[in-house]
Amino acid sequence: MAERNGAGDRTAGDRAGRNLPPLSLYVPEPHFRPGDQADFSGFDIPAADAAPRPDETSAAGDMRDMAYGLVRVLDEGGNAVGAWNPNLPPETLLKMLRAMALTRAFDERMFRAQRQGKTSFYMKCTGEEAVAVAAAMALDRDDMCFPSYRQQGLLIARDWSIVDMMNQIYSNKADRMRGRQLPIMYSVREAGFFSISGNLTTQYPQAVGWAMASAARGDTRIAATWCGEGSTAEGDFHSACTFASVYRAPVILNVVNNQWAISSFSGFAGAEATTFAARAVGYGIAGLRIDGNDALAVYAATRWAADRARSNAGPTLIEHFTYRVEGHSTSDDPGQYRSADEGSHWPLGDPIARLKQHCIGLGIWDEERHAAMDAELASMVKDAAREAEKNGILGHGMHQPFETMFEDVFEEMPWHLKEQLQQAIDEKKAAGL
Repeated sequence: MAERNGAGDRTAGDRAGRNLPPLSLYVPEPHFRPGDQADFSGFDIPAADAAPRPDETSAAGDMRDMAYGLVRVLDEGGNAVGAWNPNLPPETLLKMLRAMALTRAFDERMFRAQRQGKTSFYMKCTGEEAVAVAAAMALDRDDMCFPSYRQQGLLIARDWSIVDMMNQIYSNKADRMRGRQLPIMYSVREAGFFSISGNLTTQYPQAVGWAMASAARGDTRIAATWCGEGSTAEGDFHSACTFASVYRAPVILNVVNNQWAISSFSGFAGAEATTFAARAVGYGIAGLRIDGNDALAVYAATRWAADRARSNAGPTLIEHFTYRVEGHSTSDDPGQYRSADEGSHWPLGDPIARLKQHCIGLGIWDEERHAAMDAELASMVKDAAREAEKNGILGHGMHQPFETMFEDVFEEMPWHLKEQLQQAIDEKKAAGL
């Protein structure tokens, strides 16, 4: 028998004679599959006034429980209650409601444009409008946003031209990106909207770096960034959290937990083990878990995090607990992997309907005005689409001069790119194109 110097020295032969159960691998399974009846009655949803509101400069370690609760403001009756109620004036509430409704109308028109072959790709944010719109309204206009690909509401809330956004989607002759980006990857420097990247979570370290630079310069502007819950598994997410924590960067790290990635549910990113806001705890960052379908909760949490950043108290990670109603993109069929009626049973409701209910309850809105607004916005978006289509659509081929694919890489084009450009021109001419 083999000599043992300690428990760690046991051989494979020793283990073979022991009565041990076989190991098994756990594979997460979504609650509902196609054909199942969705039932969220088992969800633990705290009361709207249950979450305390710590001081913006509180130590991250003193507010650990905030990462495991759920900040809510609007109750089931549409009333704003609790310590997180931002007490917004009527004009702000109605502006927020209009921006969210415009975002949805924009999505509907662009989705239809993709189906008509006018562009190659589109991604809707249906059910998630509050995540971007309410956050944009809580931030200062010159704060820098580093979005993912479902935050078009940031631009709309900042009153950016939807014609310009459509030009980028159509990759036409008026496209400021000159046809070089995937259709929904907007870039608008003037609106504090950093270029969207198709590579997951690259914007996280960029946002933290920008925030660190702002602090190093003694500026007053902060940064905010967004990613999906699945992206918290990316290395860039963790690198960003490390730098944000160590240097107390004035940045807001938003994680949009909409329950689904392209075709896999949030359990594969760790949702069954803990919350995504809990990612903050290990880094010593303030973490908030909020109702992402409650526009007032999103506004209040973003304003709290912004005030914390401007007070040099450090970063905040906010998990927006929401639901992706539509497919991941126009290339996706969610009916292949989730219950067909799941979205209609989501217990936290629709963000636009909830804010509308709140405004009606305050006596500043009604169903007739809301219906009229929807009709007006649909007409406005239709007119904008016609205007953008005058500049061309993606389905009709290239709209930028051929030579521009070699430009804007260097301030002055180097010799090797000049050679490649000339070679491409010669080949194009030889092919009769």
